[in-house]
Amino acid sequence: MRDQLNSDLFDPRTEMVPDFSRGASSSDGDFGFAFNDSNFSDRLLRIEIMGGPPQCRPDGEGCTSIADWARHRKRRREDIKKETVLDLSLCPEEQMLNDIQPDMDDGGGFENQDEEPVAMVEEIQSGDEDANSNESSWSMDCSTVLRVKTLHISSPILAAKSPFFYKLFSNGMRESEQRHVTLRINASEEAALMELLNFMYSNNLSVTTAPELLDVLMAADKFEVASCMRYCSRLLRNLPMTPESALLYLDLPSSVLMAEAVQPLTDAAKQYLAARYKDITKYQEEVMALPLAGIEAILSSDDLQIASEDAVYDFVLKWARAQYPKLEERREVVGSRLARFIRFPYMTCRKLKKVLTSNDFDHEVSSKLVLEALFFKAEAPHRQRSLAAEKSASLNRRFIERAYKYRPVKVVEFELPRQQCVVYLDLKREECANLFPSGRVYSQAFPLGGQGFFLSAHCNMDQQSSFHCFGLFLGMQEKGSVSFAVDYEFAARSKPTEEFVSKYKGNYTFTGGKAVGYRNLFAIPWTSFMAEDSLYFINGILHLRAELTIRH
Repeated sequence: MRDQLNSDLFDPRTEMVPDFSRGASSSDGDFGFAFNDSNFSDRLLRIEIMGGPPQCRPDGEGCTSIADWARHRKRRREDIKKETVLDLSLCPEEQMLNDIQPDMDDGGGFENQDEEPVAMVEEIQSGDEDANSNESSWSMDCSTVLRVKTLHISSPILAAKSPFFYKLFSNGMRESEQRHVTLRINASEEAALMELLNFMYSNNLSVTTAPELLDVLMAADKFEVASCMRYCSRLLRNLPMTPESALLYLDLPSSVLMAEAVQPLTDAAKQYLAARYKDITKYQEEVMALPLAGIEAILSSDDLQIASEDAVYDFVLKWARAQYPKLEERREVVGSRLARFIRFPYMTCRKLKKVLTSNDFDHEVSSKLVLEALFFKAEAPHRQRSLAAEKSASLNRRFIERAYKYRPVKVVEFELPRQQCVVYLDLKREECANLFPSGRVYSQAFPLGGQGFFLSAHCNMDQQSSFHCFGLFLGMQEKGSVSFAVDYEFAARSKPTEEFVSKYKGNYTFTGGKAVGYRNLFAIPWTSFMAEDSLYFINGILHLRAELTIRH
């Protein structure tokens, strides 16, 4: 250990392998005292601050809100390129070209704006050359040196925090006389870079507002300081979230979004949007104006408060048609981005038929989605639960059931010898518990004889109003003045056999909007129905069945 401490960090025989994945923590040393102090430094960092037109100012400069920052960044995003340049001014010219000149055969040298800020990837005029250019030329770019800052730096400290600086100090700079490096940045990056360099020494930031933290986050991404990205992400998560800030966090550059350090921030943004807009009918106008990233965050939620998955599908098409009026573009967005958030296995068969004929989907895509949904519906309940459990751990949650306002049902229809259907409705114990003392939960509509019917489960008082109990009712949706007679039977699975046991039979002549049923289906008080040893909850699920037959 002593030999290691006495060895020269910059001896060519010594290889530095810092752990860049580590974030800043209380166990990291605080070297703030050494920042820009020649006594504790082995290099001189020359920072050339490049100037230019007004749009080259920092995103955070003059911004008092996250919305201001977003507007400034949006204006600059397409015009400002990463212009950071390294000038290994004391190295032989031939060595600089050999070490840094991009391989033009790769074909990708200038396409990606998110590449690391390596010196000679972009060719930029020097300040002297720019000074000789005319004024109009100067106003078109950001390549005039406004000022120069010189800092004393410790290469071990910077290299330990950043792969960018590690590569810089370990590539062609090992000779003792080569102690200078020039960093060229836009004026827009100056404040953020100074904060970043100070953080690499002290593990702390002096800025606290969202616009300033976002500027530092962008700089930390550019110079590959993961610990600072993680620190900024944590501070931003601790600030009050708004729809504007959440959407902005989801719209950061791809290199930032893909960084593991920023994942908790983007997750928090998605959770915020999902919670705020979980009842999309309540904020319909606001939700319709959201960008694609916001819609994806909302649709990914299991707690979306919506009538049924059919309604989710209708909403997605409505939003897509408004945002993407061109059919080909809309098909691409719906098929590649939004379809994976629609839980087709929980849509009604009637709506699935419409998916197959929809122009908003490529036919091959819609056929695959509908076929998968139908196979899922045909599976036995235990197999469905198994598929849902397998997929719940992945990003694909289309087999996971949402908390629909109208609960999904399974329906088996018969046309002969009489029009008949058998309807299965499953309710979780928690759903039943939430009905107390006077709640109701409705099933999705199902067809019989050309009319729409539904089941509704209630917590109500018994006929003598002496105690609460579980009731089940059958209703017909209002469609004109049609009426017809129906025989019906309610049943529920019961322990110990776990078979369906008939609980109530009756007949009724339905007209639109009417319902019939039994106030105390199990003939026991609510407390007995919900007890731990209840006969009717099997693995936490209440299994109900309704059999309907049209009488002629």
